[in-house]
Amino acid sequence: MQYAAPTTTEEAARLLASNPKAARVLAGGTDLLVQIRAGMIAPDLLVDIKKINGIRDITAEGGGYRIGAAVSGAELGEHAGVVAMWPGVVEAVELIGSTQVQGRCTMAGNLCNASPAADSVPALVAADAVARIVGPRGERNVAVLDIPRGVGKTSLEAGEFITSIYLPKRPDRASDAYLRFIPRTEMDIAVCSAGVSLTLDSKGIITEARVALGAVAPTVLLVSEAAKALIGHKPDDATLAALGKACSDACKPIDDKRGTIEFRRDVVAVLAGRAARIACQRAGGSL
Repeated sequence: MQYAAPTTTEEAARLLASNPKAARVLAGGTDLLVQIRAGMIAPDLLVDIKKINGIRDITAEGGGYRIGAAVSGAELGEHAGVVAMWPGVVEAVELIGSTQVQGRCTMAGNLCNASPAADSVPALVAADAVARIVGPRGERNVAVLDIPRGVGKTSLEAGEFITSIYLPKRPDRASDAYLRFIPRTEMDIAVCSAGVSLTLDSKGIITEARVALGAVAPTVLLVSEAAKALIGHKPDDATLAALGKACSDACKPIDDKRGTIEFRRDVVAVLAGRAARIACQRAGGSL
């Protein structure tokens, strides 16, 4: 196995494109190194992107924030600006692994691992976050929603890798929240999860909303019917019941040892309702 630590995106893309089937990006490594040790993968080349200029930075941009692909969960959680603007995204990232893992894991890595149960992805989809991708043919911006293509599969092409994720500007009276269900109290994989981002008017009515569900389909689901159930209403019991039904109806879960189809459909509806209430409170609404 070879190791390379390029200092430019162009060099990194060239290295990845030179061996597209057996090269892997190393940022935090909290998934990659575990998979190598377990014998799940055996890459010929590791391309460590942490020495690329700016890839470990959090930068204010256009009223929002650009998060470098090598920014760790711990670093993100210590950034007051991001925490204030996108608390749901931060709380989702902070659920990845243990305290030790938080010092290494990254949002971009969690996204590219392409697990249906990834914690950061539903929150990023609810936030309408956009990934910046660099490859042999240059740079492109892609909605986080369009990155996962199935279990362990992404839409990235040969030689491409994510350099940053952009969290957009928020209007006043807007916020988000993320919740998951796990069998244990910590350090477990989501059986189902929900991310909700919304905006309120001066009367506490929801004017914009995005609802994303995790671990209930091969990829994260952006549920437009759930958003419609919220928009134009306050988060009262009837509204949240409609939200929950829309979420349950959208699910495409599986039965496994961690949860049944029926269980996931029921619990994700509850999580979405609770996340919507939390987001409304954070946005300055009253319940």
